[in-house]
Amino acid sequence: MVSSPFAISAVLLLSIPVLFLLAPRVLPPREIPIPPLDEADDLALFRRAAALDSARSASNLPSSFAHLGATNPKLKIAFLFLTNSDLHFAPLWEQFFRGNEDLYNIYVHADPTAQVAHPAGVFEDRFIAAKKTQRASPTLISAARRLLATALLDDPYNAFFAILSQQCIPLHSFRFVHSTLFAPPRVNSALSVESTRMPVPLRYSSFIEILSNTSSLWKRYTARGRYAMLPEVPFSRFRVGSQFFVLTRRHALVVVKDQRLWKKFKLPCWSSDSCYPEEHYFPTLLSMADPNGCTHYTLTRVNWTGSTHGHPHTYRPAEVSPELIYRLRQSNSNHSYLFARKFSPDCLQPLMDIADTAIFQD
Repeated sequence: MVSSPFAISAVLLLSIPVLFLLAPRVLPPREIPIPPLDEADDLALFRRAAALDSARSASNLPSSFAHLGATNPKLKIAFLFLTNSDLHFAPLWEQFFRGNEDLYNIYVHADPTAQVAHPAGVFEDRFIAAKKTQRASPTLISAARRLLATALLDDPYNAFFAILSQQCIPLHSFRFVHSTLFAPPRVNSALSVESTRMPVPLRYSSFIEILSNTSSLWKRYTARGRYAMLPEVPFSRFRVGSQFFVLTRRHALVVVKDQRLWKKFKLPCWSSDSCYPEEHYFPTLLSMADPNGCTHYTLTRVNWTGSTHGHPHTYRPAEVSPELIYRLRQSNSNHSYLFARKFSPDCLQPLMDIADTAIFQD
């Protein structure tokens, strides 16, 4: 029995390093909790998006709700930027979008605690009501769903929804991107067959990475606890993939309507080094809902060579060249990569220097 003050002090001192070693394994990481009021706001937004789309389907008429995008009969791509810093590549994107104003809409979710500058031009008045976000937490799922719901509500002719970050760049011209996404598709899924009652065809596939054979799959699945995902998500149905994807309108609706899987993926993780909810939720949900309606690969190129702490390679100005753009386009799938990340902010000028001669030359 330890009784002397000296012995007690020694035990306490020796226990401190043990606590530092064990605490990360015993205690959940410091994830930003999603306040109940924020979740209630999101749920109301998601319900409005789902209800309005159902009303459009029933009436076969576009909605008059269009405060960010202009309603017209041309099918569009919604570009959804998820950021916690300034849009340093806004001039490059401005050049990318120029002359195609009736074929796209832009929506930006900027972490309100980051004081992100609002650029003029194509990004002016494109910032949506946003909440605080944190990497490797369910807040990034919420932010992406918020962007999808806003774009669904805003324009019934938003047919594709591309999630991007402030560190993404285009690898092709806008016309190439548009023609790639709207190329005549093969109908191979009941959920992606065109509905003649809808103002937007729903027969295209979503470009989202869905992986089931990665070495870290079990570790990622049990990050919240061995049985935490059951019964909604058995291990055999758990998937991972890039958080950057392009969804069809039908699949965007699947995402905003979901509550069943969300209640599992919003749970805090016990193992922070394997917890990336934003890379798990979307591939798992769409794999369970409509695996044949997804390509199972992404159109955003990321270089994981030499990655550190879960971050991919960051390209610097000295690396920017036409040859780099050509290499980044190359893909093992049926499609060229359309976007790439991540680039440091000081890459802007080198990228602008090769925009006309390489990036937008298809």
